Amino acid sequence: MRPQLATTYLGLPLSGPVIASACPLTGRLDSLLELEAAGASAVVLPSLFEEEVLAEEGRLADLLGTGDDFVEFSGAPLPDMDQPDLGAGRFVGLLRKAKQQLRIPVIASLNATRPGSWQRYAAELADAGADALELNLYTMSTDPAVSSADLELSHLAAIEAVKIAVDIPLSVKLSPYYAAMSTFCAQAVDAGADGLVLFNRFYAPDIDLERLALLARADLSEPDDQRIVLRWLGILRGQLPETSLACTSGVHSGAEVLKALLVGADVACTASAILRRGPEAITLMLAEAEEWLTAHEYESIAQLRGSMSAASVPDTSVYERAQYAAVLHSGNYA
Repeated sequence: MRPQLATTYLGLPLSGPVIASACPLTGRLDSLLELEAAGASAVVLPSLFEEEVLAEEGRLADLLGTGDDFVEFSGAPLPDMDQPDLGAGRFVGLLRKAKQQLRIPVIASLNATRPGSWQRYAAELADAGADALELNLYTMSTDPAVSSADLELSHLAAIEAVKIAVDIPLSVKLSPYYAAMSTFCAQAVDAGADGLVLFNRFYAPDIDLERLALLARADLSEPDDQRIVLRWLGILRGQLPETSLACTSGVHSGAEVLKALLVGADVACTASAILRRGPEAITLMLAEAEEWLTAHEYESIAQLRGSMSAASVPDTSVYERAQYAAVLHSGNYA
């Protein structure tokens, strides 16, 4: 008998454990359909970034000759006008089309910067039919007057505000740079997060030595990038047993999917793999995971989920600082 790959994430029943993360392929209806056909059990649409939306709405205001007052534009259709597909309307339009044609859950993603904006855009995405909402807390503070405590409080306030504004499941995509990860994750859940997505990747600049120019480049992940995620999933699974957990970054094969499940993830999210190899990368991941489960006599992924988390293994030192000295003395170098 074939093992059961079905799982649940954010209260949503899914056909399998692999979700297509936000990326250019989830920003087009044709490739969304291909991802569904390849076995993606849900898709996360590209993030609505507030500054990008405001810039586009400003350009639309210039085209319409409405002036600065147009910054209050809510995204509602303007009558009798061939309007460009700009602003929040672009994200809402894609979401509505995806919901019309896909059978799998469609998760909207949001990154705002100002109080009030989180609720406004979250409500628009929820009203457009999103099955769940992922808050993308992609913030890098370079102001020496802003403390880590101030930044974390603003993130928690955003989670709480969105949870009040919408009635769909809410996940929060975190960076790995919080000073006290376990504490912040627990506070995020208390503020209203139904799930946590680990981890957001910050893209860093490079330098062109010939032109002496700064370069912005999106480097795709590698399987080793999953290791920091595995550590924290393994720690958090026992601390937040009722919270949905998603692994993202470094998921390129069935092996990474299985590792994420073993330490306690409910799903594994992939973007780099499908950008490199196309939607069929998900088909291969699922086949590899199913083959391993069959070979090891698992009837379902529920049987192995969390079996190697910190709450389930006798030696938790590999999740903690003690591994540093142990690895150096072992000579087990990659």
